[in-house]
Amino acid sequence: MKRSSFITLLVFTILILFQASVSAQQGQRNQEAKLTPTISNYSYGEHVRHVIDFYQADFSSPTPLVLYFHGGGFTRGSKDTINQETLTKLLKAGISVAAVNYRLAGQIPLPAAHYDAQRAIQTLRSIATDWNVDKTQMGAFGGSAGAQLCMWLAYQDNQANPSSSDPISRESTRLAYVAPLNGQITNDFDWWLANLPGYDELHRDKAEIFGTNDKKKIAPIAKKISAINHVSADDPPTYMNYGMAPGDPIPEGDRATGWKVHHVIFGMTLKEKLDALGVEAHLNYPGADTKYQSPGDFFIAKFGK
Repeated sequence: MKRSSFITLLVFTILILFQASVSAQQGQRNQEAKLTPTISNYSYGEHVRHVIDFYQADFSSPTPLVLYFHGGGFTRGSKDTINQETLTKLLKAGISVAAVNYRLAGQIPLPAAHYDAQRAIQTLRSIATDWNVDKTQMGAFGGSAGAQLCMWLAYQDNQANPSSSDPISRESTRLAYVAPLNGQITNDFDWWLANLPGYDELHRDKAEIFGTNDKKKIAPIAKKISAINHVSADDPPTYMNYGMAPGDPIPEGDRATGWKVHHVIFGMTLKEKLDALGVEAHLNYPGADTKYQSPGDFFIAKFGK
């Protein structure tokens, strides 16, 4: 082998090894960056998915608490998907965080997940003193299906039962602040067909989440769990975020369906109703002029730690 060829091969090999080392170090840093819960898989019910990861902010006085509900179309997903940057930001600001799993529609149809979200926040309130949490200062965020659960807690009437023999059921289900991300405000798929740009056929079988395709059975369930049906003047300040601006073209290929079913028209419709009722509402999307740029910024500003 000529000396010049040998040197070229040697340099190329060194570059490959260097890149592999950098990639390994980056992967290790990413793994190390994932925060460990203060309490893992705390049970709030009998099902295997009735579990919460609790991240405690290091403050002597009781802290606000923000709940995270994962997305996944009610058929998949995990509390482990909580955004680490948002989590770190909240903890540094003195806000504790609880990431919640809930039953999936493949196991039991809706509205089981909504009742799980309700039970989770009531359970957290029942142990607030033990976990150094201020039960009057609770918020929630999550994307897509998780956003729907956040809005369910935020906008429906308080489901506390003061006369219940179960102390957990006596706790409030309401939120002080809510931040739904890419959230669908209604489960009326006819509304989707009529209002979402480019959405001209259902993207999933209704039975997948409702357990039936019978319209008469689906209608009352969809009405009950649709956020837009529960909005009232006493609802909490709301921050919404979507990934596209009004009027953006529909992307081509595999991204199209996800783009349609998380469209900003949901947020625009909800904000219009909240504005009419005098409820504080912030809608963020690419190019929007809004006060807050992320759910972390919103919660930190509101909870004031």
